[in-house]
Amino acid sequence: MNKLLTVSPSPHEYSKESTPKLMYGVVIALAPALLATIWFFGWAALLVTSVSVISCVIFEYLIQKFILKKEPSIKDGSAIVTGLLLAFCLPTNLPLGLVILGSLVAIGVGKMTFGGLGNNPFNPALVGRVFLFLSFPVQMTTWPVPKGFNTSFSDAITGATPLSVLNENYEKMPVDQIMNDPELSMPGYSKLFWGEMGGSLGEIAAFALILGLAYMLIRKIITWHIPVSILLTVAVFTGILWLANPEANADPLYHLMTGGLLLGAIYMATDYVSSPMSKKGMIIYGVGIGIITVLIRRFGAYPEGVQFAILIMNAFTPLINNYIKPSRFGEEVKNG
Repeated sequence: MNKLLTVSPSPHEYSKESTPKLMYGVVIALAPALLATIWFFGWAALLVTSVSVISCVIFEYLIQKFILKKEPSIKDGSAIVTGLLLAFCLPTNLPLGLVILGSLVAIGVGKMTFGGLGNNPFNPALVGRVFLFLSFPVQMTTWPVPKGFNTSFSDAITGATPLSVLNENYEKMPVDQIMNDPELSMPGYSKLFWGEMGGSLGEIAAFALILGLAYMLIRKIITWHIPVSILLTVAVFTGILWLANPEANADPLYHLMTGGLLLGAIYMATDYVSSPMSKKGMIIYGVGIGIITVLIRRFGAYPEGVQFAILIMNAFTPLINNYIKPSRFGEEVKNG
């Protein structure tokens, strides 16, 4: 009789999905963007990405094996995803020692300090990125200019990102003049879409990031709620600012296609562990990220705000989950 009934904690629903399958799905989704960055930034992009991924895998193995005294779980692919996302937040000319340091902070502080995958309250890659940004601001804001496939790690030419140019010149001249000033060399929508502009690996090639989004939605790796709510919120609020004063504000499309917004909305804010569980909670979470991003971009000291916005809303995720809970099994749902 004892074989007829199995008592176990939830969840009880069986699914063909697994952590490795989902993680490697994200890796596949990031592949087009990685290929685009290699095309525009050369082998330096591949070098930084490789160092970041290998460092994250090694640090996760060492911490689990020798500090936490548990079986290493590097085969699940989560360390690879963290390494890829961290690399996508970095300039391709960043010293490799800083890439390794950022990987250590991402895995050691952002992930393993809280017990590993499933326990981290913040996106580990963003923890590593923000640490590097606050500790080494000069190196983290020296952006390479795309010079083509044969560009090496040592011969990259640096320049400003579109968002930093806007942020530095908002009070000096109208936006139309900023866009058309030949000395400022602001990229048009075509270059923003295809990726020919300065910035980190994940700031370029909007088309490649959108391809990854389509893949993850089709494969049901993520749902539409978080990325759409973030992008729509940014579009609405930057649109209001643009309509109110077009001379002092860039249009919504330019905001959507510049900076790390697409990378953050599609690949970082959707992290399973640090984002809300319910669909309604995901939308609230996404709207919060969008609003904070716009506030920092337009009224803060930094030209980009999505990284801070995601970490702030990561901190609110437990409150959102506590406030918005799905109906319990057997609970009567009241209509009206």
